[in-house]
This record gives sequence, structure tokens and C-alpha cells, in this order.
Amino acid sequence: MKIIKKIFIVCLSLCLVAGIIFACGINEKMIVQPYEIDTNGKVKEPLRIAQISDLHACSYGENMEVLLNAVDEQKPDVVVLSGDIFDVLLPYKNVETVLKAVGEKYPCYYVTGNHEFFGGENMLFEMMDILKKYGIKRLSGESEILKINGNEINICGVDDPIGVENTSSIKENFEQQLEKVSTAKDNGNYTVLISHRPERINEYSQYGFDLVLSGHAHGGQWRVPHLINGIVAPDQGIFPKYAGGFYEKGSTKMIVSRGLATRDVRSVPRIYNRPELVIIDLK
Repeated sequence: MKIIKKIFIVCLSLCLVAGIIFACGINEKMIVQPYEIDTNGKVKEPLRIAQISDLHACSYGENMEVLLNAVDEQKPDVVVLSGDIFDVLLPYKNVETVLKAVGEKYPCYYVTGNHEFFGGENMLFEMMDILKKYGIKRLSGESEILKINGNEINICGVDDPIGVENTSSIKENFEQQLEKVSTAKDNGNYTVLISHRPERINEYSQYGFDLVLSGHAHGGQWRVPHLINGIVAPDQGIFPKYAGGFYEKGSTKMIVSRGLATRDVRSVPRIYNRPELVIIDLK
């Protein structure tokens, strides 16, 4: 009987400890995640990029002030939005608030994620009209030379593969878009590719992009700090290789945002995986 009692106490204690560890990991307060990238002299003056990814129309305070204040405090030179900013299950209000605010202050570039396509073409057109309304440049297999701070860098963007496959208004497939924008680097400028899916890094590196900005993986949803970077991610499955963080493949560097989606979207908590605004300093 004493042995059974001891076992029960040990099990109960372990359950309590596990519960405390689990509860401590549920923290959906946004953080600012900085990265510094050496461009080997291609960028002559420092340039700061703010990356907003996988917002999924979630709320960040009244008038989205938590997110927008964080962006302004970082004083970026350019803002990139790397997909799944909208969500077909939630109203556009939060997204429109963000787009209006950043569009008025910064050069902004947007690529589609998979969720922009889930409501069909009519809903996609509604979303893209909001971008136009606030001067946000959508890159759909396109590139643009950004001239800022005495620098000229190439900003390239491709649509999410699921949209390319299922949308009649997009004429070039994912590979064709990649190949098309890869020619931008021929001018010798530092070349940034915005593409929603990090698992396509082998293709990005083959085309020789200097830096890729992605999202989609949501940080693997649940993490074990210093042990497991992510438990599960869309299109990567269990223990995703590219859950969130900094990666290199050949000469190509890739930053994968853990995104900004909270339980507003799917009622699944993030564990030791706080939502993040990514800030990249090119030097």
C-alpha cells in the first residue's frame, strides 16, 4: 500500500510539473525577432526590412496597435508581407487596418499564401483590391528594383503554388514564376525573394537568390526549446525541417517567420512558439 501511495504521489507530481511547463509555454504575446544579414558589400548602406507573415486576420489590440506600434518602433525602410495575411474564416477588418497603416508609411510588397486562395477567385479579387486601395504592391511572378538609402536591391515575389494551380487568373505556374524573377539578379543587385513556402528552398537556392523570406510553417505550432524546433507544419508534416528561423542552402540564405496567427484562427494554442514580427538588417 505504501508503494502504491508513493507511486501515486510521484505520478501526481510529474503531472503537476508537466502541467506547469505546458501552461508556461502558452504565451501568445508578440515578440520582435531580429536578424542581421551580411550582404558582402552588395548593400552599401544599412537597410531594414520588416516581415509580416501569417497574420490570418488575427487581432493585435484595438486598431491593431500592438503590431503597428511594433513596426513603427523598428523604423523599417521597407515592409514585406509573405502570405496568409488574410484568412477566409475571418473578416478583413484587421488586415485592412494593417495594410492602410503600413501602406501610408513604407514601401510594401505582398505575396499570396495558400489561404488567400481558399475562398475562390472572387474572394481573392476582393483581397487584392484592398492591396491596391492602400498602395501595397503585389508581386505575382514579378520583380522590382527598390531604390532606397542609396541602395538598389531587387525585390522578387511569387504566388503560392496552390493558387497557381487552381486560379485561372494566374497564367504562369510556380516554377515559371521562379525562373522569371530569378533573372532580376543579372543586374548584380542584392536579390530578395518573397515566397510563402520554406520547404521549396532547394528550388530557391538553384536559382541563386541571395535571401528568401518565407512563412507558412507557423513555427511548427508546438516547440521544445533547444530540443525540437517545431512539432508539425503544413506541407512538411511531423518535425518540420524549416519550422522557423535562419537557414542556408548553398549561397542562398532563408528566414522563415513563425508568423502572427494566434488562437483567433483555429483554437490551437502555440506552445513555446510566440508570434513574431521579423526584422532583418541588411549590411
